[in-house]
Amino acid sequence: MKTILILISSLFIFTHNHGYKVGDIATDFSLYNTNGEKVSLADYADAKGFIVIFTCNTCPYSVANEDRIIVFDKKYAAKGYPVIAINPNDPAAISGEQLIDMKTRAAEKGFTFPYLQDKGQHIYPKYGATKTPHVFTLEKQEKGNVVQYIGAIDDSSRNPEKATQRYVEEAVDALLAGQLPKVTYTKAIGCSIKTL
Repeated sequence: MKTILILISSLFIFTHNHGYKVGDIATDFSLYNTNGEKVSLADYADAKGFIVIFTCNTCPYSVANEDRIIVFDKKYAAKGYPVIAINPNDPAAISGEQLIDMKTRAAEKGFTFPYLQDKGQHIYPKYGATKTPHVFTLEKQEKGNVVQYIGAIDDSSRNPEKATQRYVEEAVDALLAGQLPKVTYTKAIGCSIKTL
């Protein structure tokens, strides 16, 4: 009997940690921004969707993608697809990831989008994020925020000039044109999410 319970528990944990798949509805969250205010997807009444990016201060891959993330927000926020950046790292597990560090980084880089702290690490497992950066493009529909793309920003994790496929841009452009993205899933390349 104990063996069966252990197997069931293990199966539940695996399923729970798998996160969203394309077509799933992403639940909302309420997380602190670097300005001390809480931010939710529901705050964006006029949004057509969201570019949710799990990123952080210390991962070289995240740092290499910061300028690309800034470009996304400048290009797509006005079209209805704002960037929502979330730091999933436990600051107790790695230095440089406290909210004050995030605030400093956001100011240095001139982030035009929210940079939220996943305090308690409750949100990233729901999404199934495993790396920084890891992108989830959501389309707002009547039934909720539907996941339409999961994965990498593009096919060049460290050098934007070498990118030949710009997955996030292609996905958002398709959604804005009333179409589904041709590529809906790619492997996220980056640092593992830090937890104790």
